Amino acid sequence: MNHRSIKDLLKNVKLLLLDVDGVLTDGRIILDNEGNEFKAFNVRDGHGIKMLQKAGIHVAIITGRYSKVVERRAAELGITHVYQRCHNKLVAYNDILEKLGVTDQEVAYIGDDVVDIPILKRAGVPVAVKDAHEGARSFSIYITSNEAGKGAVREVCDMIINAKFGDDINKLMEIWGATD
Repeated sequence: MNHRSIKDLLKNVKLLLLDVDGVLTDGRIILDNEGNEFKAFNVRDGHGIKMLQKAGIHVAIITGRYSKVVERRAAELGITHVYQRCHNKLVAYNDILEKLGVTDQEVAYIGDDVVDIPILKRAGVPVAVKDAHEGARSFSIYITSNEAGKGAVREVCDMIINAKFGDDINKLMEIWGATD
């Protein structure tokens, strides 16, 4: 990494890009006998995503698996750029950047495993969750204090908001929904 601080890099972020299993969830996939799939999402992560969106930051999802649960959660959060069954995540990554008109340096990406390395190598702010595979951790400039599915995404959302608006209390109150 160059000599710029993470806070300086976060100031440029216009897009938070997320993996799902092992980032937005703790990585467990629960299947029942009827073929239903269950995932647990952290409400604080969802609130962080909504605050980022309110602050004008895009949020998108790229995941290797397909799940109706992911579609539902993304819809609840207002995430419209959702790419599932992506085995080559760079294809989706390039498509999102083109659609949103952002550059690599304006992307924060949170991953947890070796399939995330190609994007971690490109993103301006590559992040791995605390319990990520060592391969993903080695290509990240920040490792979250929180584990996947337990506030790791919210931690990064708060860092982005703080980097962009830390001294503007009125803007922070607006983002937090604390205005009159």
